[in-house]
Amino acid sequence: MKITVIGTGYVGLVVGTCLSDFGMDVVCVDNDSSKIDLLNTGETPIYEIGLTEVIKRNVKLGRLSFTTDLRKALNDSEAIFIGVGTPEKENGEADLIALYSIADEIAKSLTVYTVIIIKSTVPVGTAKKLKSYIKSKLNNDCDFDIVSNPEFLREGTAVDDFLNPDRIVLGTDSEKALSIMKEIYRPFSLLDIPIVTTTNETAELIKYVSNTMLALKVSFINEVANLCDATGADVYQVAQAIGMDKRIGPKFLQPGPGYGGSCLPKDVHALAEFSKEFGYTFKLADAIIQINDMQKQRVVSKTKKLLGNLKGKKIALLGLAFKPNTDDVREAPSLYVAEEFRSQGALVSAYDPIAMDQAKQMQPEILYSDDVYTACKMADIAIIMTEWNEFRDLDFSKLKSLMKSPNLYDTKNIYIAKKIINAGFNYLCTGRPVK
Repeated sequence: MKITVIGTGYVGLVVGTCLSDFGMDVVCVDNDSSKIDLLNTGETPIYEIGLTEVIKRNVKLGRLSFTTDLRKALNDSEAIFIGVGTPEKENGEADLIALYSIADEIAKSLTVYTVIIIKSTVPVGTAKKLKSYIKSKLNNDCDFDIVSNPEFLREGTAVDDFLNPDRIVLGTDSEKALSIMKEIYRPFSLLDIPIVTTTNETAELIKYVSNTMLALKVSFINEVANLCDATGADVYQVAQAIGMDKRIGPKFLQPGPGYGGSCLPKDVHALAEFSKEFGYTFKLADAIIQINDMQKQRVVSKTKKLLGNLKGKKIALLGLAFKPNTDDVREAPSLYVAEEFRSQGALVSAYDPIAMDQAKQMQPEILYSDDVYTACKMADIAIIMTEWNEFRDLDFSKLKSLMKSPNLYDTKNIYIAKKIINAGFNYLCTGRPVK
């Protein structure tokens, strides 16, 4: 089966690469020639564990290729996966300009029946609107169907998530399209992976509700952590105990400085906005957004409470990516607090093992360092913002000798308070008693 995947970001590149690993003939397309040039040299434009190896293997076997020529790639494709970005507008809505631009090109190129699969996260009703739009642009009577096939990939584990999914969601009202999709995903049916078949609208909503539920759990445990700070309770033990309840589960109950990344922030905002188009105010989504904003600000306020006036103080941020095992800094709490600290006159230094090049493009004013200890030299406080493994066994004797003041703020609770206090540090954490 010949497949075209449009977009070589986290979604498109992982989907195309993994489908080629199933033995399919896949062409990945992007209008960014620098990305395509990089991919054709065997390198990847994103940091994703295991992805480079799978790309190189399938390129060598002739099953995977990359191009900027969309029209050529679409020739004779039986299935077209769309994985372009749908970033957040200023008002919180999803920006679908790239999606409709691709639709224009598809309409010009269709000559045989084709299944068009939307992998991008789009508001409810988009598949229906897109089908009407493409029909209006066709210069022939070629038949096609649109399938809503949301992705549930986590950055840092995207390849493994694609190969070992919890479920596959297929939204369509066409039996012909559904048959083709089941053939594409046949390797998963052999592994007894559940395939959920539904309407386009339900599939579109499943994606948003899934991410909003995850954001809800993160925001909920952050609220609990704040209450623990006020009462002296231990959020770790609270989360552990409630996570044992099978109705709740332990995942996404780790407190921190707030969620970030390319999915949760924009998807919660989009759900809140497109709900209004249907005459409904999704109050819980609005509350999640407020709680997450508050949690990031809380890092600033707790630091200020410890240090006093921040003017002239040096603050070292350990970790910039919104989570470990990715170089993604979009909506990362680290960049929010860095900007807040600098606005109050502080000097911000930082170290991240992977994400500094991405962060430099967004905040070049930060003083970037080659390692933890350089970043912390003469710092008034070090703040762990991302739970990278290399931060879990720091040399605190060395750290203390380098810092101006021995203050550590562990927003991700990767240390036991007693260990840090015994090393001579003032220790702040999230929702755990410091004894």
